[in-house]
Amino acid sequence: ERPRLARGSVDMPSYSFKTAATAVVSGIKMQNAAAGECVKVVVRCRPLFGKEIREARNQIVDCDVRRGEVRIDNPKTPGDPPKQFTFDGVYDHTSTQKEIFEGCALPIVRAAIEGYNGTIFCYGQTGTGKTHTIMGPEESWDEVRHSKWGLFPRIVDAVLTTMR
Repeated sequence: ERPRLARGSVDMPSYSFKTAATAVVSGIKMQNAAAGECVKVVVRCRPLFGKEIREARNQIVDCDVRRGEVRIDNPKTPGDPPKQFTFDGVYDHTSTQKEIFEGCALPIVRAAIEGYNGTIFCYGQTGTGKTHTIMGPEESWDEVRHSKWGLFPRIVDAVLTTMR
């Protein structure tokens, strides 16, 4: 008998200053689910870009990918210790679109093809990289098999490839 789906909620951390992090929340929550089949919160942190570089801003987000930790410095009070958050997964500014897809979305796509429900959504402040993570850079949207595709084109490709 297949496990029945159960409703669940995710508590997102809150902090009072802007960050350069996007939470990619993904998961399948089922009663009696195995460890790999539950709600997971994954964070992708982007590098400084554009205006931030021109204004010589400091990087305030530090990722420990191995430990699943993100530390955020408050630029208004540089002497204060950073706020620290632990997640199920962390991707830093060097992570590729392919790594994000294979680590976050592909297990959910495979489960969905087997008949389970799955959800992936991006959450974060304006400018933190949600559209980049989901779609990829705009110049990749019309490309066939582009290495910079985001999650959505890769998910569609994986489903259609499976259906062939």
